Amino acid sequence: MSPDIISLGELLVEFMRTEKNIPHGFLGATYRGPFPSGAPAIYINSAARMGEKLQLTTGFIGVVGKDEFGKCIIEKLQNDNVDTSQIRITEELTTGIAFNQYNSDGSRKFIFAKGAAGETSPNDIKANYLKHIKNLHIMGSSLSISEKSKNACYKAIKIAKEMNPDVVISFDPNIRPEMLELEIILEICKQVLETTTILFPSGEEAEMLAGVKGSKKACQKLIEMGPKIIVLKQGKEGCIIFTPDKRNGQKVEGFKVIERDPTGAGDSFGGAFIIGFLAGWELKKIATFANAVGALKVQSFGPMPNTTYDDVIELMEKNE
Repeated sequence: MSPDIISLGELLVEFMRTEKNIPHGFLGATYRGPFPSGAPAIYINSAARMGEKLQLTTGFIGVVGKDEFGKCIIEKLQNDNVDTSQIRITEELTTGIAFNQYNSDGSRKFIFAKGAAGETSPNDIKANYLKHIKNLHIMGSSLSISEKSKNACYKAIKIAKEMNPDVVISFDPNIRPEMLELEIILEICKQVLETTTILFPSGEEAEMLAGVKGSKKACQKLIEMGPKIIVLKQGKEGCIIFTPDKRNGQKVEGFKVIERDPTGAGDSFGGAFIIGFLAGWELKKIATFANAVGALKVQSFGPMPNTTYDDVIELMEKNE
């Protein structure tokens, strides 16, 4: 099988604090989990659930350990129609694990046990698997987690563009200073920007990548560096879309919902955005659709919800 949409990189399970402001080192406090996770996996899972009705297929390239955590990740992806034939199972390392601490100011603090999550390598990238590719999604975390994972991403980009010169390269900087020094991360990311079609930064990430203060100014500078579309993610506020002919940005409002768990909302947003883009929708409709997916995500606990395409359309129609 050669899917339309492919992502690659870290696969892991996540354990989250059930209460806010509880440090990881606080003895005896409760975590909830495991939940299948990993930023590129959340993206592909969202794209799979949203793309099924539009007959867009998805696949993932990554590595898990031969353990129950790896099994639960693969089963979740398979249940949501992601092709997992390119997920390698290793006996040498355990599946990656992340512990997530929530704080009342909206920030989060992670502890990673990398395990097999950084083991995706150039040898895992098979040209035939990218034969019919329409979108390749790259995560900054996958570039940062290990040298071999970074090189796997670079190889995937090269092959994808050879297979389809019009392939949409989407890129979420997903900057994680806990993985690698910030200066190195930014240098690695800039090499991907040259090939990027759609960039999904937060305001802070846009500023870091552009080297200027102010998210709007940063996006205006970034649009000159290669990307054709920049989608500035603003959480519950929605997003702003920048293109060469709309340098001041087009604001698309978010949806008002009660938040239970924000983890995975931005990646779910990205997976939904690409579905609308490949379907040929106009940008405002695409962004509204993606905002709705993000809003539905935060209402459920865990990075990969069971939201359907019909759920999203229902929320959009309620808010027309």
